[in-house]
Amino acid sequence: MPLSNTGIRTAKPEAKPRKLYDERGLFLLLSPKGGKWWRLKYRFDGKEKLLSLGVYPDVSLKQARERRDDARKLVADGVDPSENRKATKATRADRAGNSFEVVAREWFSLLYLKPLTKLPFKAQH
Repeated sequence: MPLSNTGIRTAKPEAKPRKLYDERGLFLLLSPKGGKWWRLKYRFDGKEKLLSLGVYPDVSLKQARERRDDARKLVADGVDPSENRKATKATRADRAGNSFEVVAREWFSLLYLKPLTKLPFKAQH
């Protein structure tokens, strides 16, 4: 039986972690300290994997189901959602590292904050 918002809100933590299953691999993991994490269990290349979809109530039941559907579409297309997330995160970090601000600050520190005798280029007068 699929989860409901009422069932999620009223779920109480127990001594051990507990899973509340929704459908199609989506479940809510209840920690003994009261945390509630959305997880998706899926298989890729014959291996069972878990994907974190967020924390309840920051991610609602509806949003978790949408994220589950997006991840299942990736699996159907032959893309591992976990690896896709890692690649996206690495691309984002690479873009941030190559931004104009980062390059300008590096140039400024080389030009003005280090002694003028150690410039990486020959100064013209």
